[in-house]
Amino acid sequence: MKNLIGLLIILIVTISCQQAKNKTDYSNDDLEVTTSIYPDNITKVFDAHGGIDQWNKMKTLSFTMDKPNGKEVTTTNLKTRAEQINTPTYTLGFDGNSLWVNEKEGNAYKGNAKFYKGLMMYFYAMPFIVGDDGILYEEAEPLTFEGKTYPGILISYEAGIGVSPDDQYIIYYDADSGQMEWLGYTVTFGKNEKSKDFHFIRYNNWQTVNGLAVPKSIDWYTYENNKPIEKRNTVEFLDIVLSEEVPDNTLFAMPEGARVVE
Repeated sequence: MKNLIGLLIILIVTISCQQAKNKTDYSNDDLEVTTSIYPDNITKVFDAHGGIDQWNKMKTLSFTMDKPNGKEVTTTNLKTRAEQINTPTYTLGFDGNSLWVNEKEGNAYKGNAKFYKGLMMYFYAMPFIVGDDGILYEEAEPLTFEGKTYPGILISYEAGIGVSPDDQYIIYYDADSGQMEWLGYTVTFGKNEKSKDFHFIRYNNWQTVNGLAVPKSIDWYTYENNKPIEKRNTVEFLDIVLSEEVPDNTLFAMPEGARVVE
């Protein structure tokens, strides 16, 4: 009987210790939690540029490009994708619903507003912009240029995503560092089918802004048989703003005298 009582006591103590162990407070411990919902290869690229979590904190992106007619300043609300593109001769705006253009001093806007809206922002915000919802990732054939081989990630879109859901992109990156080195892209705006014709931009000039590696300049290349050949031109980005502050919505509102682009 005494042995039975002793065994019961040992059993109770063991269970109590196990329950106490299970209720350990981990609130002050530094636990590693994996939250990535992306494939390993694109996560490696994101991480090489500061991480998708850091990017997702940002709400305002602004940059300036020198154009033949003067400075072109693009400002985007990264959460709503409202945008203003301001130049000496016109301002192009999108308030989240309507696209508008304001022609200045009698200068007629001759561009394609629907095509140009968001275009340079998209190129600038690589690679993070391909972390948007509705994107599909596949491995692509590597790119070899001047003796170096870059692994590729093919980016495509679910049906109904954006104005050109048939667009495709290929991000090519350094196999060791994960840094993005090239972008291959197709243009399907205004077409009814996917294109197999890839254009190429080289990303090899980065700067750090608010903890993120973003382009200081990018180089367009001539191409042949879906391969880059030689540098054609360089676009530089100035006065970069990448902020957690929300931009003023009045920036994107259509001013008096502007017209809606249908």
